[in-house]
Amino acid sequence: MAREVRITQEGYDRLKATLEHEYERLEEATRILRELTGSSDDYDDSGLEEAKREKARIEQRLDNLEDQLNRAVIIASHKVDSVDLGSVVMLQDSLSKEAFEVQLVSPVEAGVLEGDIPRISDESPLGKALMGRKPGETFKVAIGEKITEYTLMSIS
Repeated sequence: MAREVRITQEGYDRLKATLEHEYERLEEATRILRELTGSSDDYDDSGLEEAKREKARIEQRLDNLEDQLNRAVIIASHKVDSVDLGSVVMLQDSLSKEAFEVQLVSPVEAGVLEGDIPRISDESPLGKALMGRKPGETFKVAIGEKITEYTLMSIS
């Protein structure tokens, strides 16, 4: 059985919008391919081959998006007493005293910047270290050879 993808409502909506956009791109790629096929005397034309590759890339992206959406389980709400998927947390770097916010999300949503809050994967080193933490806890995260200590200031 395929593994479920836990995702926020915003992430689900964004994936749906991306899927719709990719279908539009597929229609355009198909139109271009038809034009090139109909006007090309030489089927080895590099423009025709590139159009075929682009159409195949879009189709593969569509398959991937549909798979993610089919396996999606929308997170209804998240705890505010400990970090869970969907939590927005305020962290403070213990060395620099710099504070910043991140939202903990599934890998499919990670890396997306909406507003001022970056989204990090629950499978990243920081994401794994955050799961289940409570405000006031201090913890260390190793990324390569660099170890950084953070304090969880708040969860919202």
